[in-house]
Amino acid sequence: MKKVALIIILVCTVGLLGLNAQSAYSLEFNKETKSLVRHMLVYKHPSWVAKVVTKESKEFYFVSPKSMFEFYFDPQKWADTKVDDTNTLKEIVVTDYKTHKAINAKGAFYVYGSNKTSPSGDDLPAFASYDDANEFAQHNNGKRIFSFKEVKKALIELLNGDI
Repeated sequence: MKKVALIIILVCTVGLLGLNAQSAYSLEFNKETKSLVRHMLVYKHPSWVAKVVTKESKEFYFVSPKSMFEFYFDPQKWADTKVDDTNTLKEIVVTDYKTHKAINAKGAFYVYGSNKTSPSGDDLPAFASYDDANEFAQHNNGKRIFSFKEVKKALIELLNGDI
């Protein structure tokens, strides 16, 4: 009986820890929330939404991961944000394309070359797990899967047709 009670307590504790980890990231926007980069309403395309949060708790939303990366690689371009470099960011969040849940962008996997486009055009759908990204890539003509650190400014420029 003691073993059963211990197992129940352990399962409940692990479950609660999992819930806390899931709720650590959020994307709370409304029908007026516009993307910083493209000035589009983000609610119209919820499976693509991303945001950054500064150390001063200012939130900036994006209509897609690609738009978020545009800002990430060149924040000075949007001087009104007063973000000089990425060291002033405390959180970067993207939407998991499969589950539509908010996830840590730095731990996500991004699919390049798929046949799915965002409101920004060619883009990088984000996934919490490599397996989900790989499954998506196989079913949607994805060419490569990148981690956050592997995404470079040149890739974003390529997606935008700048190179």
